[in-house]
Amino acid sequence: MKFLFPLALLLCNCTSFADEVQIAVAANFTAPAKMIAANFEKETGHKAVLAFGSMGKFYAQIRNGAPFDVFLSADDSIPAKLEAEGNAVAGSRFTYATGKLVLWSAKPGTVDGKGEVLKKNKFKHLAIANPKMAKYGAAAIETLESLKLLPVIQPKFVSGENITQAYQFIASGNAELGFVALSQITKEGKITEGSAWIVPDHLHQPIRQDAVLLNKGKGKAAAEAWMSYLKSDKAKTVIKSFGYEL
Repeated sequence: MKFLFPLALLLCNCTSFADEVQIAVAANFTAPAKMIAANFEKETGHKAVLAFGSMGKFYAQIRNGAPFDVFLSADDSIPAKLEAEGNAVAGSRFTYATGKLVLWSAKPGTVDGKGEVLKKNKFKHLAIANPKMAKYGAAAIETLESLKLLPVIQPKFVSGENITQAYQFIASGNAELGFVALSQITKEGKITEGSAWIVPDHLHQPIRQDAVLLNKGKGKAAAEAWMSYLKSDKAKTVIKSFGYEL
């Protein structure tokens, strides 16, 4: 019996160190975030609660006091803006991944390896994330402008609120093809379905995805542990496996 009390005390102390972190995650990072969160919970004992959506909505929610501790954005401008406005911890921001844009169809053979399908322009609908709300949508617009194809293809746009909705339009067949994040169709470094053209980097601005510690997460053990874990080799391995660059 004399050993039971110290053991119970030890267990109580370990439990007391556990914390919870609320994380707002850009839609394109859904799959890797879930995998990283699972590893994070096993290794730290902290719980990661993930919410997925568009950057524009998260920005508005954070400014209005939403209970997020960390923001994983799909760009670098909104985290910088939150920091400048005093809604995020100064100096906490860093780029956790660089995204890759891809033209994708759920059907094999629809999209060729050079993106010539865009110039042929024989499709009825092309899905795209809202360029005002999503960095990947803005990158898609820049790509079409670089190719001088925007005026002829724009009337065929099917616009999703975010990159997840754009993916769903294509996967369901409501659009024959569209622009999505490479991470959405990649597993273990390979494109898993359909046909795709990885858009060359020079056709659009870099898609730098920044993480930032929000004011509500300052001094919170789980939030600070998450920010550190996101820089770990194990997290980086997961990120790279979904087609992101570091």
